[in-house]
Amino acid sequence: MEEAELIAKAQQGDKDAYIELIRIHQQTVEKFAFQCGVHSNDLADVSQEVFVKLYRFLHQFKQDRFTTWLYKITLNATRDYYRKEQRQKEKEGRLNKQQQTIFPSAEDDVLLFEEDRLLHSAIQVLDEKYRHPLILFYFHELKYEEIAEVLNISLSTVKVRLLRAKEQLKASLIQEGSVENG
Repeated sequence: MEEAELIAKAQQGDKDAYIELIRIHQQTVEKFAFQCGVHSNDLADVSQEVFVKLYRFLHQFKQDRFTTWLYKITLNATRDYYRKEQRQKEKEGRLNKQQQTIFPSAEDDVLLFEEDRLLHSAIQVLDEKYRHPLILFYFHELKYEEIAEVLNISLSTVKVRLLRAKEQLKASLIQEGSVENG
């Protein structure tokens, strides 16, 4: 069954069609959310939130590309996650002023190779306006036009932000390399 047919059936309440849409797109949603900074142990929660929102608003879908719309929903869910995480950190900070011991995180298990860790860390440090276009272009292979639509920015802004993101990423990785080698 083609995606357009699945979407039409899901919009009419066909739960099997909706489940198939989830199966097809779950890995993409989780990958994008992780690349946007969601911790690996929270990916299931964020992914679930994305698909709950998708279910609630599927009747409104009228665009040409379903995946572009899904990226928008995922981006909003990751932003919500960041806000929630920030509030939680502030709350924990107020409750516990003592310095805490840092334990290895679940991300360390996911990012097996040091280069992957360095690249992921360098991407996470980028400002959101540079990080998201970079991730969508290089890791999700979206075209400039699709990125502009997902992020609701102009085509020229996409190009400028990608250029600046690459420059900042390169500088960060060069600096990281000199710190490790020095």
